[in-house]
Amino acid sequence: MGGGLLVQFGTADFRWWVSDIAQQVPYCVHNHQRWRFSSPPPPTQITCHALRVSSPASSSVATKATSGDGAVDVLVSQEPKEDVRAAEAVEKRASLTGNAYDFKGATTSLVSGRLTNSKKVTIVRHGLSSWNAESRIQGSSNLSILTDAGEKQAEMCRHALSNLSFDCCFSSPISRAKRSAELIWQEREEPLIFLDSLKEANLYFLEGMKNVDAKREYPELYNAWREDPANFKVNGIYPVRDLWLTAKEAWKEILVTPGESFLVVTHKSILRALICTALGLAPERFRAIDINNGGISTIVFNKQGEAMLQSLNLTSHIYSERVYY
Repeated sequence: MGGGLLVQFGTADFRWWVSDIAQQVPYCVHNHQRWRFSSPPPPTQITCHALRVSSPASSSVATKATSGDGAVDVLVSQEPKEDVRAAEAVEKRASLTGNAYDFKGATTSLVSGRLTNSKKVTIVRHGLSSWNAESRIQGSSNLSILTDAGEKQAEMCRHALSNLSFDCCFSSPISRAKRSAELIWQEREEPLIFLDSLKEANLYFLEGMKNVDAKREYPELYNAWREDPANFKVNGIYPVRDLWLTAKEAWKEILVTPGESFLVVTHKSILRALICTALGLAPERFRAIDINNGGISTIVFNKQGEAMLQSLNLTSHIYSERVYY
C-alpha cells in the first residue's frame, strides 16, 4: 500500500486503512461507533491503547497512541447518531460485498456538485445493423439500418429488461440506435429522449467503406484507427479524443435528470467512451473494452457522481430467454 494511516484498536479486533489521508475524510467504525480523526499524525502505523467516551453525548476524547517514532496524540470526535447508523449500514453491507458499496473516491466525479440521489444507468448497444453485417465502417452515418436479426436482438433486450424499472430512456438519434431504443422501450410510458451527445464518432470519408477496402486504400490511417485510436487523426480531427468530451457531456445530461434508474441505447465507440470516462480511463484505453450488438452494461453512481461498473457486456439474453433482475 502507499502512504497512509493504519489504526489498531485494543488488540487486533479492527483495522482501518486510508490510502491518501490528505484527500479523503478519514473515519472508522468500531464497536458500533463512528470516529473521525480531526488531527491525523504523519503516515505511519500506530496502536491506540485507549479509546473511550464517557457518555453517548460526548463530543470528543483525546487518547495517547504510540508509533515507531514515539508518542503521538490523536484527537478523536464522535459523529452524530444518524451518521453512526449510516456507517453501521455500510459496514454490514460491506461484510457481504467485499466493500463494494463503499467506493467513495474510487473514480473521478462526472458532475460539478452533489447529486440529489444515487443513480443506476443501464447501457445497451444497438442490434446488428446492415453495415455491421457487411463489415463496413459506420461512424455517424445514418445510412446503416437495423437488420431483421438486429430487431430480434432488440426485442430480446426488451424481454431481458422487462422486470426492471426505468425513469426514462436516452438514445442516440442515429437510425440503428433509434430503432433499437424504440423496440426496447415499446409499451413503456416513461419518456424516450434522443441526445446528440450519444451519437457515434464521425469518421468522415471512411464511413461506408468496407474494412478490407479501407485497410488497402488508407493503410496508415486504418492502422492508426485500429492500433492507436487516441492518436487517430482524420480531416484534422481526433475522433476518439472528441468522443471523450462528448461522453462527458452525455453523462452530465443523464446524471442531472431527475430519477434513479435510466436506460441508454447507443453505439459501440461512444459506449466505450462512456464507460471509460465513468471509470477515469484515458482515450488510450479505447480498445480495452468491447461490447457486442445487444450487449448490456450497468454502472451505478453515488451522490458525488463517482461511478462503479457493476456489469459489462451481458449477452446471455441474446442466446436464451434470460431475464435480468
